[in-house]
Amino acid sequence: MGFVSEFKEFAMRGNVLDMAVGIIIGAAFGGIVNSLVKDVIMPPIGMIMGGINFADMFVALDGKSYDTLALAQAAAAPTINYGLFINSIINFIIVALAIFLLIRQVNAAKKKPAPPEPNSKECPFCKESIPKLAVKCPHCTSDLK
Repeated sequence: MGFVSEFKEFAMRGNVLDMAVGIIIGAAFGGIVNSLVKDVIMPPIGMIMGGINFADMFVALDGKSYDTLALAQAAAAPTINYGLFINSIINFIIVALAIFLLIRQVNAAKKKPAPPEPNSKECPFCKESIPKLAVKCPHCTSDLK
């Protein structure tokens, strides 16, 4: 088997295709979560904390003072953007929580139901299978009690 045909066989396996779909959906989900954190969660948190905009929380390393991160970046000032880091941490927590809930549901769906009670039992004399409520074995005619 040649290299190309071996690679084709590998690429066409179900697991590889499932993984590719998962990566694409995961990237789209990441965009949704980023928007959720940036546009929905952080503004009320900033408002509650006195009008703080987490995106503008930074330290300029050149010693100068800038009103916003955009101004510092426009001046090519090196910055430590700890507000954006806080946003990223919140993104991670939301994604991890969503994945946990998804895996939890999948695991719950995979649990097998308890097997039903057997409707038969073994005759203690002839070892044949007989109905559970039988009082006499139909095979060896022994009385069961």
